[in-house]
Amino acid sequence: MAIEAKEVEAIAHLARIQVEDDAIAGYARDLSGILDLVEQMGQVDTEGVEPMAHPWDAAQRLRPDEVTEPNRRDDYQAGAPEVASGLYLVPRVVE
Repeated sequence: MAIEAKEVEAIAHLARIQVEDDAIAGYARDLSGILDLVEQMGQVDTEGVEPMAHPWDAAQRLRPDEVTEPNRRDDYQAGAPEVASGLYLVPRVVE
C-alpha cells in the first residue's frame, strides 16, 4: 500500500507534529514499507499455530510483598510550599 505525500502531511497534522518538506518523501516511503510488511504478515498461514500467552511460557519468580523503604513523606513535603492532609496543594489550572 503506497502512502502519498498528502497523506503524510495529513497524518502529521492530526498528530500535531511538524515535518519538514524535504523529509515528507522519506516518511511516505518508510510508512509504505511498514504497511507492506503488515500486509505480508496478514497473508501468513497461521492455521494450527497455537497462540502463546507469554513468550517464555514459564512461571515467573515473584518477590515477597514487603515494605523495603521507610515512609519519608513528611521529609519530602517539608520543602513544599503548601501541603494538607499529606497531599501537595497546587494552584488550579483548569477553570
